Amino acid sequence: MIDTAPQDGRWSRILRHPLVLLIGGFIAFVVLYAVGQIAAASIKPIRNTPLQPIVALIAAGLGLWLYKVMRRRFERSEHDELALAGAGRELSVGLLGGVALFAGVVAVVAALGGFGIDGLRGIGRLWAMLAMAVLSGVFEEVIFRGIVFRHVESLAGSWAALAVTSLFFGAVHLGNPGATWFAALAIASEAGILLGAAYMLTRRLWLAIGLHAGWNFAQGWIFSAPVSGGKAPDGLLITHRAGPEWLTGGAFGLEASAVAMGLVTAVGLALLALAIRQGRYQPVPWLARRRAVT
Repeated sequence: MIDTAPQDGRWSRILRHPLVLLIGGFIAFVVLYAVGQIAAASIKPIRNTPLQPIVALIAAGLGLWLYKVMRRRFERSEHDELALAGAGRELSVGLLGGVALFAGVVAVVAALGGFGIDGLRGIGRLWAMLAMAVLSGVFEEVIFRGIVFRHVESLAGSWAALAVTSLFFGAVHLGNPGATWFAALAIASEAGILLGAAYMLTRRLWLAIGLHAGWNFAQGWIFSAPVSGGKAPDGLLITHRAGPEWLTGGAFGLEASAVAMGLVTAVGLALLALAIRQGRYQPVPWLARRRAVT
């Protein structure tokens, strides 16, 4: 009989290498995200009804459960980025923070003459916007912070992970309607730093999920503004934008505004400074090992 134990051990090490886990996890959760979006948006009878966010919540819950299974069973990790203890507080702070941040951007742009509120529409596309916020908040944070950031960090340290995820997150938005290179840079600077810092600070996903979902919900439903280049939805408020593209963000929306870039990046850098102060960053592994030897 041939002993296959060494070969099995070698394959096990290969399959659990951070680069393999990054690529495999990224592909798997992008597919799950797409399926969730199709389920929530393409079934006509549930469009913009209370069932739409319920379907989105089910899809998001399944995604979070599968992420936990992947971490515990496949990666054999004892750290749980989705532990329920304290989750409600972090998620609530994130949701309120995301709404407040976007409201702050609106206030500054409005003060400069680039945004106006014309009236109150009512419920509008509330249910569709809730579904969008849930799916984008959960799946994009699992993909970019839970998978890409974490594995790049294990290979090259926190600063490389922050740079890679920020640039990658901005780049994937280049395919959106109305996207420009400045819009991609703005997304990289705003969301990349803010959400990466939120993950570094807590070493969990709840705060980042809340910030992401709250920001998108405020854009789409409260202020009826385009979300990352999408068509401006019928939200709670009847609004308009007018003025130069650097102020209003143009067709892409306020996320591509210089105001949003400046304000949100500043908040992200403040969170990052707090994470650094608390020692929540990881050095480049091979440099740390070399210093330990010398």
